[in-house]
Amino acid sequence: MTESAAGGTAKAPADRGRTTVADGVVEKIAGLAAREVVGVHAMGSGSGLSRTFGAVRDRVPGAQRPSVSRGVKAEVGEVQTALDLEIVVDYGVSIREVARAVRENVISAVERMTGLEVVEVNIAVSDVWLPDEEDEEPESRLQ
Repeated sequence: MTESAAGGTAKAPADRGRTTVADGVVEKIAGLAAREVVGVHAMGSGSGLSRTFGAVRDRVPGAQRPSVSRGVKAEVGEVQTALDLEIVVDYGVSIREVARAVRENVISAVERMTGLEVVEVNIAVSDVWLPDEEDEEPESRLQ
């Protein structure tokens, strides 16, 4: 508080008003931070069928790009947030190490950018990506 010219106290400019952060904002930050970690192949469900449809959709001109928040769910309060992430890891990596690195990167990015305290980051590994899976191009039904 500062003293005003009239003798009363006034709030500092930075303390006038509230800032709220939407769940979707935290989800995007967390999704981007998780994807930066070596060993994370993808976010979200690792089922072959969903990846096949996603690959076909990504090649269709004008199709919506995959969401950066795919595989991320945030619960945001006034000063804290909790996150659930679903990831697909590359074959051969240490899942424990990848999960640790994802947690650290996500917590760092979310806390730095939002000022919220991250109370937990739960990680579900839904699949392991095998190098030969990339060679399997889904046959497009579109001509």
